[in-house]
Amino acid sequence: VLAFVLGSLGLSQIAAGASESRQIDGTHSTVTVHVYKSGFLSAFAHNHEIQAPIESGEVKESGTPSVELRVDARKLRVLDPEASEGTRTQIQDTMNSIQVLDVGHFPEIRFQSTSVESKGPDHWIVHGNLALHGKDRPIAVEVTLKDERYRGSASIKQTDFGITPVTVAGGTVKVKDEVKIEFEIALLK
Repeated sequence: VLAFVLGSLGLSQIAAGASESRQIDGTHSTVTVHVYKSGFLSAFAHNHEIQAPIESGEVKESGTPSVELRVDARKLRVLDPEASEGTRTQIQDTMNSIQVLDVGHFPEIRFQSTSVESKGPDHWIVHGNLALHGKDRPIAVEVTLKDERYRGSASIKQTDFGITPVTVAGGTVKVKDEVKIEFEIALLK
């Protein structure tokens, strides 16, 4: 859910005329997914914060700029600071299960840019395709550059990728279909 947003990184190098590919610094680059609660009894549930490192990626400049990156879905971790360790483990198990991400069958999340649209100094909209849960869908990611780090966000619907939002207690507590993805990316020097 999160890898696609990362494609935006190569934009400043492209704008500055960089001629080389640059690798994403996975040690200092993360994707965070925000999943929000809804339903009649949602006051008794928690919003979820899930994070993963960016596994690999590259920004290329050759005629047409492009960005490709990957996130290992098995490395997504539930952070939920308000929840107990047991609750986080239960949420983690549900997220990885066949009912949600099915990481056994779909261990990789990929993003490949198709175009980059400048929106002013150090600000872009990156269009591309997100491969998640066996589905490949177009998305747009808003990206900015600050302090040598690319930051950005996008919203996607789980159902667009064949994921049914989780419900509990007969549907009185559920997660919203739309999730927000934020990222922070550094490039290797």
